[in-house]
Amino acid sequence: MEKVKISSYQFFSLMMLFQLGTAVVVGFGVNAKKDAWLAIFLGMIIGLVLYYIYYYLFMLYLKPLTSYVQDILGKYLGLLIGILYITYFLYGAARDLRDVGGLLVTSVYNQTPMIVIMMLMVLAIAYVLYKGMLILGRLSEIYFIVMILLGMFGNAFVLLSGIVDVTKLLPVLGEGWKPVLKTVFPLTSVFPWGEVICFSFILPYLQYKEKALKLGASSIVLSSFILMYTTSLNVTVLGAGLVETSTFPLFITVSLVNIYEFIQRIDAIVVLTLFIGAFFKTAIFYYAAIIGAADLFRVDYKKLVLPFGIIVLFLAVIIAKDYSEHIEEGQASLLTIHGLFAVYIPVALLLIVFLKKLFKKENSEINQTT
Repeated sequence: MEKVKISSYQFFSLMMLFQLGTAVVVGFGVNAKKDAWLAIFLGMIIGLVLYYIYYYLFMLYLKPLTSYVQDILGKYLGLLIGILYITYFLYGAARDLRDVGGLLVTSVYNQTPMIVIMMLMVLAIAYVLYKGMLILGRLSEIYFIVMILLGMFGNAFVLLSGIVDVTKLLPVLGEGWKPVLKTVFPLTSVFPWGEVICFSFILPYLQYKEKALKLGASSIVLSSFILMYTTSLNVTVLGAGLVETSTFPLFITVSLVNIYEFIQRIDAIVVLTLFIGAFFKTAIFYYAAIIGAADLFRVDYKKLVLPFGIIVLFLAVIIAKDYSEHIEEGQASLLTIHGLFAVYIPVALLLIVFLKKLFKKENSEINQTT
């Protein structure tokens, strides 16, 4: 791994950009309809628990996930799990790359082949990652502020345009708890907070590791409230039905802005927001895969940047025939792939660690008595 350290603010901004990522633009928690905000809030609570598990396991060993999983499960099984995690991170990077490619082709560059857009983005990310984690951290400091400013301007324009109808959020729990709870797991709990497991490869770079829990938890809470607000805003403008069926509801919401026939077509705000979020989310997934492979096979991570970039691009191209199939596959992957790597394996590792500690304690007590 690199011999660099990132500041607390850089770590926080990386987590914020990762969690907002594509979730702030695509429909998030919309299966719960008007109560999407509640499903996001409950998902946040599960996300906090998951992050504590990731943090606890890291602090126990102070190693990347691919190293401590071998300490817990043994060399060969740990090696297998490590390889599977690298594959998962590459898949996550490819999905986010396809998200931004889909929106840009749909909204702005409809005459440009999607592969060209995705190739340029992969090259930009690969260049940043080759320069190292410190450069990615410094970029996040700048672009987190840019994203906040874009959000402030976008929200101001939507509110001033008079298209918001708060009554569309009522009644609360009009269809009961069932749609909300079905949305919470695995949708709003695994995405995006379960995906934070890739920060197991960024925690070693944090300068003051004792702050990791506070920084991570605060970023989860803040990002969840931003997502709750954004989703609720979409519902108040478009209605729950249209939000649920739209691919990019925030894009439609912003496109309706019309202030005195002067301020119109501010769609670029949404496009730029998605581009920034997807850039950092793809980069972090991509970086986690590189560092994981470098750690497992003891190679210089810089040698893996270009080959892994080609793999991410290839996966993004073949992942689905069209965007609707891409979305359907994403829903299915939350039930299977993301659930397995973000929830089930970390929880199993935690249980094994506790059992090992328990048996060790019992054996020491027996030895003392004998």
